[in-house]
Amino acid sequence: MFPSRAALRIRIILAGLFLVLICSQSFSRWHNQGDVPEATSTDDPTVLRQAQLTWRHATEGHIEFWRQFQPLLTTYEPKCLPPLRLGMAPSIRFEQADPYDQTEFLDLLPMDIEDLQQTHRGFLDAIQTTPPQLNYTRNTRGLVSTAGGSYLPVLVLSLRMLRRTGSQLPVEVFLASEDEYETYICDVTLPSLNAQCIVLSTILNAIPHSIHIQKYQFKLFAMLFSSFEEILFLDADAYALFPPETLFTRDPFLTHGLITWPDFWATTISPSYYAITGQPTPRPPTRPSSESGEVLLSKRTHLRTLLLSTYYNIHGPEFYYPLLSQGAAGEGDKETFVAAALALAEPHYQVAEPLCAIGHTTQRGGGFAGSAMVQFDPAEDFDRHHHRADTPKPQPQAHGFFLSTNNDSTTRSTPRAFFIHANYPKFDPATVFDAHEVNPAIGDDGRYTRAWTGPPEIIRAFGRDVEKEFWEEIRWTACELEGKFRSWEGKKGICKRVKKYYQAMYGGRWWGW
Repeated sequence: MFPSRAALRIRIILAGLFLVLICSQSFSRWHNQGDVPEATSTDDPTVLRQAQLTWRHATEGHIEFWRQFQPLLTTYEPKCLPPLRLGMAPSIRFEQADPYDQTEFLDLLPMDIEDLQQTHRGFLDAIQTTPPQLNYTRNTRGLVSTAGGSYLPVLVLSLRMLRRTGSQLPVEVFLASEDEYETYICDVTLPSLNAQCIVLSTILNAIPHSIHIQKYQFKLFAMLFSSFEEILFLDADAYALFPPETLFTRDPFLTHGLITWPDFWATTISPSYYAITGQPTPRPPTRPSSESGEVLLSKRTHLRTLLLSTYYNIHGPEFYYPLLSQGAAGEGDKETFVAAALALAEPHYQVAEPLCAIGHTTQRGGGFAGSAMVQFDPAEDFDRHHHRADTPKPQPQAHGFFLSTNNDSTTRSTPRAFFIHANYPKFDPATVFDAHEVNPAIGDDGRYTRAWTGPPEIIRAFGRDVEKEFWEEIRWTACELEGKFRSWEGKKGICKRVKKYYQAMYGGRWWGW
């Protein structure tokens, strides 16, 4: 059974696509004005029938893949007891960690390791001989994200920042279930940004006795069920500073097919994981842990990596999350992409330039209120580090930034900043001024402050006022969509508060408000 609103959604999706076509020549004007065009509609029954057939075919293809793939996940489920945690691995910054410290924080009996070896090997054999075939449109690329609930307002900010860059990549937004489908946002707002809502449960629940998927495992399923061959996955609270199209057409993506970005921390992989997968333990580890807010992947070249990463995530909470992180910061899906590629000996590139936290200083003890992370251009990183995918350089004292706004890649000392992951806290216009552990917009004295004033060298290196651009989109979202998000129900004065902050920080009225 298709959702009861399928016909309406198809109509609006077509409207959004038509809108994108007619507005493609006016993107630059839209960037300056901050206006989102109004959605249009079509009553052509032929077009609607064709769209319905396309949607039905795509969904049926995903269901058929899931019908083939789910039995592999259950057949090769570990039969042993989960590893016993003896403690939690410390979260130590990569440049400060002892590279030879590979402490085991898990207790596994020899028979447990043998069972994990057998199930892991069985799954690998299955996907290497006759892997289930993903359903996607060849020679396509696009951006994929997951959202729903309080993440939808944050996602809209990310998409508006994406369109400011001039990017025309189509976007697929995966929701957990029909309950997360918000009609106005999914049928009007997102199509006007060339984005489409897709309900995961429509696919997953089509198979009897389907595996129950937790929300923190949805990232892999969004990647599996996206219609694109080449995908950039972005967390809802991450956004690009430049058109991401350029990343697909240059090395290292062309030569590696999988790009990940680093986290702050040293890896804390259990030695038992290497015994289970039959790999030698790296001595010493040569890369930091991964930060999975951004992942670039080709399904054509890395189908098996994606399938194995999904296996690690399905059996992650009890087995592979502790094996890959041992309780260190961010334990979850983030280590599964690189681990899967290494287990399969498939190429991957992890950006060598260390990520950098941005925020503002605090009056209490000269502290730093970091509220976002900056990740860097993999193409420029690849050129600078001579193809050394697994040899990050130590993080320099001044974060390695050339003190200039020069955007010439031949003279900058480091790659250009490419993504901002504004994750702590989420910059939801309805809650950003609430009390948080980190308050990006309010200083210790209770007065408004800019969120990102340091490190000063990175702020200067942006070459433009990125934070002001972000607040312009926060203001647009707060004022144009107040009362439209389900998570904003009962909340008053969202637009007013954001406008007051914007006036205090940047001055002047904004497009007549």
